[in-house]
Amino acid sequence: MDARSVDMFLFSKAKCFPSGTLPQLRQQLIALTPDRFNMVTMTEFKEPNTSLILSILVGGFGVDRFYIGDIGLGIGKLLTGGGCGIWAIIDWFLISEATRQKNLEALQQAVGFGGGYGQPLYGQPIYH
Repeated sequence: MDARSVDMFLFSKAKCFPSGTLPQLRQQLIALTPDRFNMVTMTEFKEPNTSLILSILVGGFGVDRFYIGDIGLGIGKLLTGGGCGIWAIIDWFLISEATRQKNLEALQQAVGFGGGYGQPLYGQPIYH
């Protein structure tokens, strides 16, 4: 893929991924075929700021975890009232980074990378 398209994509989505992964993401996205790169650009990435706002407003009900796709944790927060409020407060500090990690996993799936759930994208090639 051409570097200009990758740079424009990363510029518009930089806040959605862990900052330490951006240089390597750039190199790996450049190595993709145009078809795979189109799959990446069509993928919906969650906004870390939105998840933080949800966490502050309705985090005790697990809405923030449901938003990023952590259904099990969302149910746990819902059933425990956010861990009696403690878990909800802790998530105020953790939810943005959790959102970025979920976006990284979504990127892995978009390019067809066979890494398992929870494995970081950086440090491994995302093309076959």
